[in-house]
Amino acid sequence: MKFACVCQSGLGTSFMVQMNLQSILQEEGLDLDQFQLDHMDVGSATPDAADYFFVEATLVSALPNIPAEKIVPLTTIIDREIAREALNKVLDIENISHQ
Repeated sequence: MKFACVCQSGLGTSFMVQMNLQSILQEEGLDLDQFQLDHMDVGSATPDAADYFFVEATLVSALPNIPAEKIVPLTTIIDREIAREALNKVLDIENISHQ
């Protein structure tokens, strides 16, 4: 499964979200080899780039070509528990067992 972490410039913020998601996947007891995580800027986000796009909520409107069901808005990028809740929701939708 492919996850894209998206921010305005595709550098610091998206990379931080990517690192958080990687560590949360490990904490949830999942094999990282089953997931591909990338970070990118809003201009590089295309519907076929990932299965789900994790993005700070204020940037959702900057992704008009991405289907709404593939966008995972984060109300804050700093709070790991917000990221955990969002990730676990995706895992539940995909019927992927986690801790």
